[in-house]
Amino acid sequence: MIEKNNKRTDVNTIGEFGLINRITKNFALKQKTSILGVGDDAAVLDFADVKTVVSTDMLVEGIHFDLMYTPLKHLGYKAVVVNLSDIYAMNAIPSQITFSLAFSSKYSIEAIEELYEGVKLACDFYNVDLIGGDTTSSPKGMTISVTALGYTSEGLLTKRNGAKVGDIICVTGNLGASFLGLQILEREKQLFLNQPGIQPELGDAQYLIERHLKPEARKDAIEYFFKHKFTPTSMIDVSDGLASELFHICKSSGVGAFIEENKVPIHTDAQVMSLKFNTDPITCALNGGEDYELLFTVNEKDLEKVKYMPDIYIIGDIVDEKDGIKLHTSGGNIHDIKAQGWNHFDS
Repeated sequence: MIEKNNKRTDVNTIGEFGLINRITKNFALKQKTSILGVGDDAAVLDFADVKTVVSTDMLVEGIHFDLMYTPLKHLGYKAVVVNLSDIYAMNAIPSQITFSLAFSSKYSIEAIEELYEGVKLACDFYNVDLIGGDTTSSPKGMTISVTALGYTSEGLLTKRNGAKVGDIICVTGNLGASFLGLQILEREKQLFLNQPGIQPELGDAQYLIERHLKPEARKDAIEYFFKHKFTPTSMIDVSDGLASELFHICKSSGVGAFIEENKVPIHTDAQVMSLKFNTDPITCALNGGEDYELLFTVNEKDLEKVKYMPDIYIIGDIVDEKDGIKLHTSGGNIHDIKAQGWNHFDS
């Protein structure tokens, strides 16, 4: 856990409500749908006749993050972004969040303020309002729970179950980099534990580490859909690996999929690092997770619109369910894709 300075104020000196006032005083309401935010028994929102989208996610210390290498400001930012990504995956615009926090006595007021600096940076960048939450004590470590709300119209709402045979499979950005960034951080952690005082060798891994510690949600893709007036037939964010998310879409839609290995986007740094870890780059892309890119399908009639999207890759096609979910490798072979992404309940 990294704090910005040596000053440490115990939370008990100002109490729960004093802490809430201190960490939320700089959060101004920006959305017209936000009528009343932090400071009352409940928030008040007015979405009129649009569809409201809600998503909740939890981050638990020791499971989802390690404060040996995760700055608190980055953690606050990421905790917001991973929830906003779920809202974008519904082809919706996020507008509000609640942020709840349980933490032990090892955390000072300054540490919690640093966490909330990251929350505010994310709220400002994505133009969402912090409208509430809760703080409480924990016997050990830290647990974060974020609920994100957003809005869209009935005609634009995009679920996982709309993919049809003949649809084109697309993905934004690149895959596998976050997983490799985590491997680097874990490697350096173990070296430090074995040799305290050793300096980390991060070298050319800055991009990969940033992809893990400070991911971004793909609001630009949703803005492109709205601007060019087309809607994906299905969509999901890539949080548990490409293979796992592809299975979700195929299972929900009752279809199969055919993916071309040489079309799956993998950053050059990720390709190099995966080989250093003796791992196939496509394995990192399929099963790594925490990329927070968007995997979506589009009708063939929208091909001309989608192929001019910035940072977009067409990686395959939706096929009949009986044809399964297959990977056409660069070597010309065809293999079944297996979903081996992150399992939250693995011991």
